[in-house]
Amino acid sequence: MTMKSLLRRPADALLGPVMGSVMSVRTRSRQVVLTFDDGPLPGSTEPLATVLADHNAQATFFMLLTRARRSPGLVGELVQAGHEVALHGLDHRRVTTLPRHDLAPWLRDARAELEDIAGVPVRWFRPPHGAQSPRSRLAASAAGLTTVLWSGTTWDWKDVSHEERVARAMRDAVPGAILLAHDGAADASDLATEEAVGGVDKVALLSEVLTGLEERDLSAVSLGTALTTGTPVRRLSFSH
Repeated sequence: MTMKSLLRRPADALLGPVMGSVMSVRTRSRQVVLTFDDGPLPGSTEPLATVLADHNAQATFFMLLTRARRSPGLVGELVQAGHEVALHGLDHRRVTTLPRHDLAPWLRDARAELEDIAGVPVRWFRPPHGAQSPRSRLAASAAGLTTVLWSGTTWDWKDVSHEERVARAMRDAVPGAILLAHDGAADASDLATEEAVGGVDKVALLSEVLTGLEERDLSAVSLGTALTTGTPVRRLSFSH
């Protein structure tokens, strides 16, 4: 354990329940929370949903409103398939770059419109890039949203080999983990400032990860499902 993590523990214990973001789930169930960002994206989201169905798996999709507006039917298909809809943002700008007076309406209006498109309540928010400040964290709470980050990743956003991605995901896949993956790829139309890594076989990656989970007697579920029997683990996490 590093000195940084030792020093952070008292702060997490004191401020985590109020200012912390959900990083994982404390649970006795053999469940891993699978999450997807930056979608929905026609041609990418559907094949991933098929793989999820083949493995009887659930996921939480953190959607960009810019994307949901273009593919409302796809949003509905995910809901009908039993997946959970969450907010990734009105667009892909870092919330830490937004003017103070824009934060609350940016979150509130995006949540309301996504709920209209999906036809279901939206409870969770994951800030683009995981970047947030205490001010944006409080603004999310004021908008009725719980901020969710992650404890593990599939590295589908990083320029590494397929084998490294699978290995990283399986290393992080422990009961209660929240795994980060992407069904979409934010671009300039979403006001993204960084280009997504290309050439990632997300279908093969998801298939191998889900098979690996099954071999460990772990199931992939949405955050909402995991929290029916578990409790959220909140930690302070602020970055630009």
